[in-house]
Amino acid sequence: MQRYAFKMFLNPGQREEYKKRHDAIWPELSALLHHAGVRNYSIFFDEETNVLFAYLERPENHTMDSLPQDPVMRRWWDYMKDLMATDATGAPIAKPIGEVFHLD
Repeated sequence: MQRYAFKMFLNPGQREEYKKRHDAIWPELSALLHHAGVRNYSIFFDEETNVLFAYLERPENHTMDSLPQDPVMRRWWDYMKDLMATDATGAPIAKPIGEVFHLD
């Protein structure tokens, strides 16, 4: 399994709404992520910077690269774009974070 981490940027004052929406994640989105190979997915929030830190695990043959074309993913991004920084397509701005240490 690959370990993959990235950061996203929450708009100030949106932590509770972001959590509320994720607490009620759509079943079809969960199924889509699992089908793409996403496992052990967590998102953390840094209150000082409004940065979201995300971590997930995925197999070598994951299909995460196809997620942006899926209508369910697009609907989720449209639903979330008022809470966070997004690019011109409405996708969250997500910056990969490189691993520098791992203890198994």
